[in-house]
Amino acid sequence: MALDHSLIGVPGRPQERSWASTDALLYALGVGAGFGDPLRELEFTTENSEGIEQKVLPTYGVLLARARTARSLGDFDRARLVQAGQSIELHRPLPVSGTVRTSTSVTAIYDKGSGALVEFESVAVDSVGGEPLVTARYGMFVRGEGGFGGPRGVSVPWAPPARDPDHRVVEPTRPEQALLYRLSGDRNPLHADPRCAARGGFTRPILHGPCTYGFTGRVLLHELCDSDPARFLAMSGRFTAPVVPGEALVVSIWRGPGGTAVFRTAKEDGTVVIDHGRMTYRPAG
Repeated sequence: MALDHSLIGVPGRPQERSWASTDALLYALGVGAGFGDPLRELEFTTENSEGIEQKVLPTYGVLLARARTARSLGDFDRARLVQAGQSIELHRPLPVSGTVRTSTSVTAIYDKGSGALVEFESVAVDSVGGEPLVTARYGMFVRGEGGFGGPRGVSVPWAPPARDPDHRVVEPTRPEQALLYRLSGDRNPLHADPRCAARGGFTRPILHGPCTYGFTGRVLLHELCDSDPARFLAMSGRFTAPVVPGEALVVSIWRGPGGTAVFRTAKEDGTVVIDHGRMTYRPAG
């Protein structure tokens, strides 16, 4: 058995996930908060700094909304599986601790020729009151599983404005960044085990796509929302190239009307790693 196409549209069993202050702090460190200046971003990296209330990075919602599907995707080498894209919608700011009930389903499987693109949707609601907290959508590309004759999917046009970006921020990653980020729950050996990385066609373990996404989300939060998670509403992007831990990321942001922006994340050599970036946020005032 390869990919299980009968999974499309079958809702997974709701699962509960709880988190505490320490989990949110570990995630923040995992996506680079405080790197280079430990006194910066203390509201996300500490819980007991005098006069500073702990807050949670909005992109932590990506992890809170992740749950298992109804069944396994199929029998294939997980080294051939990479994340293709991620979007998140925050219905309210994430609390420092709590419990959510999350359900995930496969919404589509597209035939991309060299592989298959599997798309998912996850919804996380408060486990007590049932109020929505996070809606996340993401795609996983499975190399070697294409050619089954299915639809290719629709490509939405995207292009940044023909001008210099309004913000250009360079954020370094740590050489051990993937080892730190995996402690938040993504233990895929592709990001730690050299042999697994080699089977996937990489010379060394690569950074998790959601980690690159979280790095970029931090930049967007600080540049567009004055570091206020309550103003961060939604973010989406497509992963286009792997990042090796230790490489610097360059985030370019173009502001649009009415609390919208487009962005692109690249390496310093110009290689784009997140494209088709879009964000909506609540303007100041």
